[in-house]
Amino acid sequence: MEPGARDAPAGAPYVEPSKVKKKSSNENKQATLAPSEQTSTVKRLFGFEKEDISSWHRLVCLLNRPTDPASLGIFRFLFGMLMALDITQERGLSHLDYKYLDGAPVCRFPLFNFLKPLPMDWMFFVYFVMFLGAVGIMLGCFYRLACLMFISTYWYVFFLDKTTWNNHSYLYGLIGFQLTLMDANRYWSLDGLRNPRKRNAHVPLWNYTMLRTQIFIVYFIAGVKKLDADWVEGYSMKYLAHHWLFEPFKLILPVELINLMVVHGGGLILDLTAGYLLFFDATRPVAFFFVSYFHCMNSQLFSIGMFSYTMLATSPLFCYPDWPRCFFGRFPEFLQPILPFISPPPIPKEVHAAPKPTTPSFKHKFRAIFTILYITEQFFLPYSHFITQGYNNWTNGLYGYSWDMMVHSRSHQHVKITYTDGVTGDVGYLNPGVFTQSRRWKDHGDMLKQYATCLSENLPRFNISDPEIYFDIWVSINDRFQQRIFDPRVDIVKAGWSPFRPNSWLMPLLVDLSPWRTKFEEIEGSLDNQTEVVFIADFPGLYLENYVSEDLGNTSVQVLVGQVNVEMVDEKKNYSLQPGEKMQIPAGAYHKVYTVSEGPSCYMYIYVNTTEAELQKNFTKLSELQEKVRNGTETEPLPPELQPLITGLDDQDSDNSVIDPVVRLFLKRQKRMQEVKKRREASLIERFQRFSSKKYYSIKRGFLMTAIALRNLAVGLPPLEQLTREVAYANMKEPETETSQDEHLKEEVGHGEL
Repeated sequence: MEPGARDAPAGAPYVEPSKVKKKSSNENKQATLAPSEQTSTVKRLFGFEKEDISSWHRLVCLLNRPTDPASLGIFRFLFGMLMALDITQERGLSHLDYKYLDGAPVCRFPLFNFLKPLPMDWMFFVYFVMFLGAVGIMLGCFYRLACLMFISTYWYVFFLDKTTWNNHSYLYGLIGFQLTLMDANRYWSLDGLRNPRKRNAHVPLWNYTMLRTQIFIVYFIAGVKKLDADWVEGYSMKYLAHHWLFEPFKLILPVELINLMVVHGGGLILDLTAGYLLFFDATRPVAFFFVSYFHCMNSQLFSIGMFSYTMLATSPLFCYPDWPRCFFGRFPEFLQPILPFISPPPIPKEVHAAPKPTTPSFKHKFRAIFTILYITEQFFLPYSHFITQGYNNWTNGLYGYSWDMMVHSRSHQHVKITYTDGVTGDVGYLNPGVFTQSRRWKDHGDMLKQYATCLSENLPRFNISDPEIYFDIWVSINDRFQQRIFDPRVDIVKAGWSPFRPNSWLMPLLVDLSPWRTKFEEIEGSLDNQTEVVFIADFPGLYLENYVSEDLGNTSVQVLVGQVNVEMVDEKKNYSLQPGEKMQIPAGAYHKVYTVSEGPSCYMYIYVNTTEAELQKNFTKLSELQEKVRNGTETEPLPPELQPLITGLDDQDSDNSVIDPVVRLFLKRQKRMQEVKKRREASLIERFQRFSSKKYYSIKRGFLMTAIALRNLAVGLPPLEQLTREVAYANMKEPETETSQDEHLKEEVGHGEL
């Protein structure tokens, strides 16, 4: 039912003559009929009559129809609360000093190159303003100002770093923008307490229409994008079927069918149908169940911050707009003063008399036009990549506004950055990721160009003049062959790039080789647990330079398609391989694999980590010995280097040279496995306590660091010793949850949707 269907047309800024004329005898007769006999099927289904959209005038009247503000007010409160929490979590307030440390040579990836981060203390101020805006939205306090505070700072931070973009972060910004234009402070707000004219007053129907259509687009377009062959065939999120959340399904289905039918099939059907099911009264309870179950699962499967809870908060928008009055009306009377209003919105006095028919004003027409244009733009943007072709790679556009959620998974096998001094000609290599805190530049040509430009500006400080920079990046998308994504022969510093032209140094995805994925599964299934395999595809005229670690014994390369030449660099020998042929690759040496066939070559490395295999054998022996000692079947005394198998390993023993290194490693691994088992078997109360503790210390650190930054801006920097003590206090955690800063940062900034 369209929001507002229960509302009388009272309070409208204009009224059509047909709506206010005196009732005829036939109309009086109809008024005595049952509601189901009075209401047309169209209105029961959609909340309006088909005549309401039969002309532009009637459509404007419909979109501006007075509607109960209750549901919108509850959503405003929930959205503001979730955004206040999100700012300390996924927006990064708790680790802002790591990201924007003053003076650090960091390569950044803004949408527009002229955008720069402010000094660190001022970035904390930006986040503080954003937080105040979110709280103001939640409370409905100085609502319009709060919305402007939130969206201005939010979009600034959003545009400042493309590496953090994802669909739900984009959605938060859209909803914040929409709320800025709406009258969501008419219900359960501090503004309503201060201003009786706003308290419990109607809102125009377009407020609901825009929000509900936005959520429909999120679901439906996400479903349309999942019609991609990789999703339908079960390759996009293949690993999810092994998650513990799907254990109940394993009682009736094998993992392969869980992956195909539950993960991929269920996700596709839900996204395609959720918007429709939420819209209609008859199917809404079913939609609530499946949508809620879906988002609760996602909150455990992925590190996506407040997204699952935000989507849960949007579901009631599809109900009748007066549902909060019915819901809170069931609470005891003594709670009513602190709960939202349960009385209906007042009916303006002019509707008791027959009002004079008027035409919609310019304001009403403008709002209707804007609503239609905004909805049209939101349907268009996910398919606008033919305009911004420079951002297209193997997938279209910058990740974040196309609603192609979870459709593509990537793995990177090999990344090499080579520089050449433009003056001396010296060649060297850079550590992948140097001068940056993100890994997403590997998959996006626009970010790679920004990264190369940044490197060329930083390398002269290390006596590397006018550098040329080449990237050799190997990626597998949705379980395909590992292949190059960018041309390794192109100097990216001098390479051209435009947002409106295709990227000339992007290598094509070898989609013709996609059917090989079925063969991959057969090959992997034929190998034992200690043998690994990597599948490679390369282009004619190019070569892969590789180094086989000494830990990898019994390494071989076997050709699947095409022809290759293998050059052993140290031996200065070449070997030609045809499809089906293979050769051993010595460990501890470099080799090059040249593709000499006319088309792409495909080959695979098969190897065994002999060091790991030997270590596992030793661990098995130690485990058996430990078990014998514990049950008394071992009669021989243990030598000193094996004594920790009985006594355990204390912190002071970690550097004891008497203890066998393998025993030390065995006991440390055993301790970690016990901790993991304890965490997995923890009760719900223990899990909640651990979750709450982690969030508490994260939020606490964010606010303490913000207070330090605001103090610095207000009165200046304190002595270094005092500042060190303050930061150390902000970093304090419970002893049992103490982790390294690297691990903490990884947990905080990880984006599991990417």
